[in-house]
Amino acid sequence: MKLLLLSTNTTRYPYPVYPLGLDHIAGTLAPGHEVDILDMNVVGGLEPLGAAIRNFDPGIIGLSIRNIDNSDTLGVKSFVQGYEEIIRFIRCCTKAPVVLGGSGFSIFPGELMTRLDADFGVVGEGEVLGMLLDALERGEGVAGLPGVISRGGDDRGPVAWTGGLRRRFRPPDAQLQFYLKRGGILNLQTKRGCPFRCIYCTYPRIEGSRLRMSAPEEVAREARGLQEKGARYLFITDSVFNSDYAHSMAVAAAFRRQGVTLPWGAFFATTRPPDGYYASLAEAGLTHVEFGTETLCDGQLGRYGKPFCVKDVMVAHESALAAGVHIAHYLLLGGPGEEASTLEETMKRMEELRKAVFFVFCGLRIFPHTPLYEIALKEGQIAPDQDLLTPVFYHSGGIGTREILSRVQAQARGRLNWVYGDGGQKSERIVARMHAHGHTGPLWELLIQ
Repeated sequence: MKLLLLSTNTTRYPYPVYPLGLDHIAGTLAPGHEVDILDMNVVGGLEPLGAAIRNFDPGIIGLSIRNIDNSDTLGVKSFVQGYEEIIRFIRCCTKAPVVLGGSGFSIFPGELMTRLDADFGVVGEGEVLGMLLDALERGEGVAGLPGVISRGGDDRGPVAWTGGLRRRFRPPDAQLQFYLKRGGILNLQTKRGCPFRCIYCTYPRIEGSRLRMSAPEEVAREARGLQEKGARYLFITDSVFNSDYAHSMAVAAAFRRQGVTLPWGAFFATTRPPDGYYASLAEAGLTHVEFGTETLCDGQLGRYGKPFCVKDVMVAHESALAAGVHIAHYLLLGGPGEEASTLEETMKRMEELRKAVFFVFCGLRIFPHTPLYEIALKEGQIAPDQDLLTPVFYHSGGIGTREILSRVQAQARGRLNWVYGDGGQKSERIVARMHAHGHTGPLWELLIQ
């Protein structure tokens, strides 16, 4: 069967993200399927998309929906209308059935199947798509396929993929050059699943709570291949790279053995690391550590379900700092239990974190299938039948959003390393301009004071 995979993501802040998931789907399909991958970041509009569809003439089209919105209370932007426009246009170009997938879709499968009028959906990991294609080719029903829903069918929830990660990295030159010219950033994944229980997070829903790790040597060979294709920076897309310290250290060691010399970064939990952990990773090329810290009040960390305390944060920060890497902390204020005293505690302790960038968000996006959803429902912040495709944020009853922002702005005044929300279009333009002048990587380290 001829399969067209389309990445619908066009968000470019802080930089455009290569659609890694589609490579993984292509890598697991049976040899009889012919696959083409298109990227709306590269295609550039609906008319070129139509020409590509007519030229390839697919038997089925898979749309990857990565984000529902930007999850930023300071400037909420929903992407669903854009997806509607793409699918309406596709329907005018071909009679091929449309199957939806991706992390954003997996959070709202039933709602998006209805809203976007799709034929099929893959909930959870996209490699399941291969089973759907095989069933359709044989003329079989799909009702019993794990992780697959059809028009009018029930969402049975995601099913973890256990077949291993196999990537087919054969991007057309135009697609590869698009990313190489915009920071040189390519990505890879070393494991799936998240064992943590953060109340707002959707990763356990999408990937499951059990870690499934790729062999470090395989990861390193993939990294070396990206390096040979021209990548100048690697970002590891694991939900939390250090959720398994032994595996992450083994990956770093494999990087050294395979001759991976690129700088790289990842998301980390501010759990207390083993001695020398960040130094070991830095020796293997780690340059950027992005900590999902969220708050610096122990009471709030407990209410958020975080697997660490404030002392752990301080130890992790100093360990990374001593290793000479760049550090960013993401803060998520205004969640359950937030009040003036807890906010003050966080503000005070932020001053103790030296040489870091702080990305500060206010209000927690409420997603279904999370503990935060149940909290918001119990408190009456949302209704049982409320449409959460339209962004809804949890706000603490103990302190208002304006008061939080005012307090943060007062302390951050004049500091470039304190960033509110996603930075908006201004930040996007600045990063794009610097990438155009040859700078590589995420570039937030230039804000560190």
